[in-house]
Amino acid sequence: MVEESNPWGDLVTVSSLVDADLFRSLLRRHAAAVVVVTAPGEPPAGFTATSFTSVSLDPPLVSFCLAHTASAWPAVSGADVVAVHVLTEEQEHVARTFSTRDIDRFAAHGDWETGPEGVPLINGVLARLVCRVVRRVEAGDHTIVLAAPETGSVHDDLATPLVYHDGTYTHLRRAA
Repeated sequence: MVEESNPWGDLVTVSSLVDADLFRSLLRRHAAAVVVVTAPGEPPAGFTATSFTSVSLDPPLVSFCLAHTASAWPAVSGADVVAVHVLTEEQEHVARTFSTRDIDRFAAHGDWETGPEGVPLINGVLARLVCRVVRRVEAGDHTIVLAAPETGSVHDDLATPLVYHDGTYTHLRRAA
């Protein structure tokens, strides 16, 4: 075990026994819903994420993580408002578009509009939250963004979310 200074205090110990390949392999076993996070800017920014989660009900808070090397990082790092779009299983193409490097993701997708404070809103999603960023926490090569939902909408009660598992997009099968 290697003891290092970290923002989580003395309770966290960084282990050198889990290398990057093993860590990636372990986390591939975790299934996660796929979202696209968007932020205003010139041009607007957006990226596909599986790190989205609820944090608190009182007050309502959500979080997502973004690598400092991501092309969307400059816009997200300075944004006051972001939108989180929960994708349906039919929107794998949207997830792939917003995870592709070196393209104009919004031009490639096409089906979006400008929302409050210039935040891009993707149409046809399962659900959407427009959130005020309340804190950014540096965490290794990523930043954890905490955000408070200001508006939210469910667009399709019957759709099934797109899921990412074991390195690929997959679909849920409802239990009988």
